[in-house]
Amino acid sequence: MAGKLISILLFIYFIVPNLLSETKRPNILFCIADDWGDHAGIYGDKVVKTPNFDALGKSGIIYDNAYVSSPSCAPSRAAIVTGQWHWCLKEAANLYGPIPMSEPLYTDLLADAGYHVGLTRKGWGPGDYKPRPHNPAGKNYKDFTAFLKDRPEGKPFCFWFGSKDPHRGYVKDSGAKAGIDLDAIELPKVFPDSPEVRGDVADYYFEVQRFDREVGEHVAKLKEIGEYENTLIIVTSDHGMPFPRGKSNLYDLGAKVPFIVHWPSKIKTPNRLKNFISTIDLAPTFLEVAGVEVPQNVVGQSLVPTMAKGYTSDQGRQSILTGKERHVPGQENDNAGGYPSRALRDHKFQLIRNFEVKWYPAGTPNYEKCFIKGGWYGDCDNGPTKSYMVDNKDKDEHHKKLYELAFGFRPEFELYDLGKDPHQMNNLASNPEYAKVLAKMKGELRRQLAEAGDPRITGAPHTFDIDPYLGGSPKHPSLGGKKKKKK
Repeated sequence: MAGKLISILLFIYFIVPNLLSETKRPNILFCIADDWGDHAGIYGDKVVKTPNFDALGKSGIIYDNAYVSSPSCAPSRAAIVTGQWHWCLKEAANLYGPIPMSEPLYTDLLADAGYHVGLTRKGWGPGDYKPRPHNPAGKNYKDFTAFLKDRPEGKPFCFWFGSKDPHRGYVKDSGAKAGIDLDAIELPKVFPDSPEVRGDVADYYFEVQRFDREVGEHVAKLKEIGEYENTLIIVTSDHGMPFPRGKSNLYDLGAKVPFIVHWPSKIKTPNRLKNFISTIDLAPTFLEVAGVEVPQNVVGQSLVPTMAKGYTSDQGRQSILTGKERHVPGQENDNAGGYPSRALRDHKFQLIRNFEVKWYPAGTPNYEKCFIKGGWYGDCDNGPTKSYMVDNKDKDEHHKKLYELAFGFRPEFELYDLGKDPHQMNNLASNPEYAKVLAKMKGELRRQLAEAGDPRITGAPHTFDIDPYLGGSPKHPSLGGKKKKKK
């Protein structure tokens, strides 16, 4: 009898609290688009329709200044799952580069803590994640329903919905056929105004709207299974739109992303914040809400404090770092490098440092000389806007200027006065009136990058420019090809 009583007491003492904490721990639904800039109704876009994203933001937290670590798919996603700047992830700083096995992933840590973890469609990538048992973002499922069906009863879950929208290619005229008013689109000032460009942006909007509908379907599923109130929902993107001067660039068009947090049981007071956040903040946020210890090497800052009532934009980061290593090896001949650059942005100015000014920012225009055969302006995704800008570069001075901004050579430093020049078109780095601002921003960029452990600044060994491009090109020595003899 005594033994039975002891067993009951032990069960109450050890097991019951664990069961209670299991049911109380929040679920996580992470919805990430592929190549979506901050084009949404809630951000002031009057044409694209994003009712589900907007609704979540209106009852949650809207972040007006969210940035990625790198405006390139795999490095950005590697930074998300590790909570680290991409330049600290060795090969993973480059497109297709694998995440070092020594790096703890928030997904694995949540799984170890009892979470049911999974994804659908695009997780980390593109790239090879062997010898891991599954994608760094989680085990792959057909869809959210299949994931939930496989969920052990009572377990909290963390699900990654990785849409492939609005990545190129697009179905031509899909936007116009869906009723998007091409004439009403407010084009970025760095794009020429033509029917081809407006149609291209409309086709991009069509896929943004499809992503939004699917976000709504995932939220509806949460309500259906009674998990809506207890689920932290975050919706964002891996970087900006796949257009010239967007994706793979450090300007806002490439590095700034939409970002909302929605958590009905915890966020009772909706808020809109202008302080800077980074997608490296996701990993520590997910771990904190799950009650899991955050690894010491994680440098992202948990967003949990920003969800508290009374939190203001005066708190948190007042500037943000972004950077780029190799997107694709778009340089000429045996040069497997990308276009390494770093940026510091605050509320008034942005400073960009380009480390290799003799290299092509968007890849070489010389079709026959490209490292990747046929890789024409390889860092800029092919599409009607790109083709129009290249084909019409000599049409007039305006078209020539826009072409040069997107594809021409750039100086070592670029400085933009964001109040006067929100589209970042007028480089003031050589303007004597901004000499003091330039010096201050240079010093701050160097200080923050050194503190962030950037090998480009600290002098630590790195192989960013010579790491094999695992996306494949057989002619480079790093991939087993024969080195060309010098003539």
